[in-house]
Amino acid sequence: MAAKSNNFALYILMFNMFITMSGIGLIIPIMPEYLGTFGVAGQALGFMIAMFSFSQFIFSPIAGDLSDKHGRKKLIIFGLIIFGLSQLTFGLSTELWMLYASRFFSGLGSAFLVPPMMAFVVDVTTYEERGRGMGLLGASMSLGFMIGPAIGGFLSKISLEFPFYVATTAALTAATISFFALPNPAPHIKAEPGTEKKRENLLMQLKRSATKPYFIMLIVMFVFSFGLANFQATISLYVDQKYGYTPSQIAVLITVGGFVGVIAQTFVINRLFKRFGEMRVILVNLVVAAIAMIGILAVDSFWTILLVATLFFTATSLLRPAVNTLVSKLAGSEQGFAAGMMTAYMSLGNMVGPALAGIMFDINIAYPYIIGTIILLICFTIASFWSKRNGELLTGL
Repeated sequence: MAAKSNNFALYILMFNMFITMSGIGLIIPIMPEYLGTFGVAGQALGFMIAMFSFSQFIFSPIAGDLSDKHGRKKLIIFGLIIFGLSQLTFGLSTELWMLYASRFFSGLGSAFLVPPMMAFVVDVTTYEERGRGMGLLGASMSLGFMIGPAIGGFLSKISLEFPFYVATTAALTAATISFFALPNPAPHIKAEPGTEKKRENLLMQLKRSATKPYFIMLIVMFVFSFGLANFQATISLYVDQKYGYTPSQIAVLITVGGFVGVIAQTFVINRLFKRFGEMRVILVNLVVAAIAMIGILAVDSFWTILLVATLFFTATSLLRPAVNTLVSKLAGSEQGFAAGMMTAYMSLGNMVGPALAGIMFDINIAYPYIIGTIILLICFTIASFWSKRNGELLTGL
């Protein structure tokens, strides 16, 4: 019966993650036209992306820490409500500053969702099945972000604001379902009485994360998030400027890669973990992502570009659950803190990646991919060295 209950909780978490990521993704095809009604364009969109990631970066460690102390369920419900209401205010905004404020609160809501849900997976899965749980949560994240733009494009035919109202309804519905159906298990490992620490500010938490045995994995999370955001921010511009691709061709490039990534996270990831271990999966996919990123400059037909883009998206989709699983196994009683820091480092990569990629792209359209490849290979070297030095620790997991 316990196994059944755990699976049911995992399915609710997957649903919540899908709703959140599709809500984030559905604005992508709408934004150019929607921002046009406010008389602004690309620069404003860049600031809004940064605003979302900045908010997520600030609040993710706080949310992870709170979930260790007060349980995951309350924070997940709170996050869904805030996220849903922020989508509503975005659709109802009449001034530009309201759009920025709405994106800030969307980031806050996301911060109170992702770390507690990752920590929740640890609470409702066995040690052996943790990789499968992280893979399924990652698959629902990828699926939501992949389907979101299609939903947004379809619903925008009714009105530009209508997708935001649907996203609000979906998030509040997910909050209601979670309130009644989501269990509230105690963490597997609790801190000893009297050992609780005072709440730290973000800088202190970042400093403390550098002392953890999984710190290098946080750097890996930052780097591959940087690379993924770098690639996603520029691939549409790259193929548009160099080959004159249509929006539908660009959509195919992104959607196919995302779909293959979802399949890998759902059906392949746990087998890879059991056969090779999380660390080897991380190292191999860092190299594959680097090869694919530089490889995009070496191909020129639609089908070869599609193949390389799919290879990149699949590699990065396998990296996230591998890093999450390995960190969770090293985190002990601080599952919420570790999950919060992972999301913070991921948000930092999501902020820096598009900003640097945009600057480099304006200088030379090949520079984002060259720099991204170099950074991924440096990360591989650091992670490989760390893996060799900590062989005994990793073997014991």
